[in-house]
Amino acid sequence: MSNWKCIKMCGACCHLDPEERPGLEEYLSPLEMKIYLSLVGEDGWCINFDQNSRECKIYQDRPRFCRVEPEIFEGMYGVEAREFNDFAIDCCHEQIDGVYGEDSLEMESYQQQVR
Repeated sequence: MSNWKCIKMCGACCHLDPEERPGLEEYLSPLEMKIYLSLVGEDGWCINFDQNSRECKIYQDRPRFCRVEPEIFEGMYGVEAREFNDFAIDCCHEQIDGVYGEDSLEMESYQQQVR
């Protein structure tokens, strides 16, 4: 069984373009939606994503919707704790594929690290 983990030098989840994330209003409160939209830069990337280091500049203080934790996924998406790991892996896979592509170095790194 694979275990979910965040991989360094990825940042695919920081690509926040709302046009590529349908249904945001289904799991974000009106206040969270306002915060989310305020974080989206002109290029679709989070304004707190450092393109050089490929890290979040506010990681410790990032909003709830940026956190990948069982209790948050249960509250936002209705994912039970026992399903969290597989759900999080699938989410990352889908986001990395959408941002960088199935054959990208980011996907290769992700696949190696979640085995």
